[in-house]
Amino acid sequence: MAGPSPAELQRAVNQFPAPPDTERFAEADALLNGTYSAIADAWYDTLTEYVEAYEAGTCLRENVLEHVESIPSFHLSDGAAPLRERKERLVHAAEKSEAVAAVSQWYHRVRSLLEDTPQELTFFERMLHDFGYALAHGLFLGARTPEAVARRLRVAYQAVGVRIDETMRDGGAERTRFTCPYRDIRSEQCGDRWVCHEKLDRVDDGYVTYLGERGIDYQRPRACNNATQCHSTVARESPERKWPHMPPTTVATTMDIETPLLS
Repeated sequence: MAGPSPAELQRAVNQFPAPPDTERFAEADALLNGTYSAIADAWYDTLTEYVEAYEAGTCLRENVLEHVESIPSFHLSDGAAPLRERKERLVHAAEKSEAVAAVSQWYHRVRSLLEDTPQELTFFERMLHDFGYALAHGLFLGARTPEAVARRLRVAYQAVGVRIDETMRDGGAERTRFTCPYRDIRSEQCGDRWVCHEKLDRVDDGYVTYLGERGIDYQRPRACNNATQCHSTVARESPERKWPHMPPTTVATTMDIETPLLS
């Protein structure tokens, strides 16, 4: 199965740069509106619980990834519009405390362990991904908007026995809630939703790859917590920027901000 070994993931999570008890760090965190403290408190505690459950085999890799992606963030843009003042605050915070840049590095390390690429999949999983990618060329032919893509996806869902329960629009995103008949297959041997999310959804990963190349962000079903339903979302690829996703040095370079961080 794709995903890191529990020991490797635990080591990476344990390397979280804990906030130092210094005045300069307090000033840095204030510049970030307390985002660092929010990461280090309840969010990190919950992450360790997920990792322990992953090690025990009671939690899917995707559950952990979903929590990692929910990390408290300091937004550096308003949609596509950059917020220079906020970017300058991030750079100044990083100048005050090395931990600010270290958290970005740590976040990308943990996330990269949990995300998988076609090269990291098993042979069977790669076949499913490649099948989905090839199928997407026909399924989404001529579909250039989230609305059109979502309509095609719903047809594809229904073609394999999935029941569409609800469709909705949230801003520019199209959301679909549905009931999947495959979620309990081999659940006693492999765990809840393992076949559905870790195997069959590799076909959806092929869709994700295809649509991402065309500027469409397809958030396929992931770590569905509802006992009977899953959901997926289709939207334009978001240009939004935030920390810790963007390291301070990258922000300083792209905004041409003079800082010792680049020396």
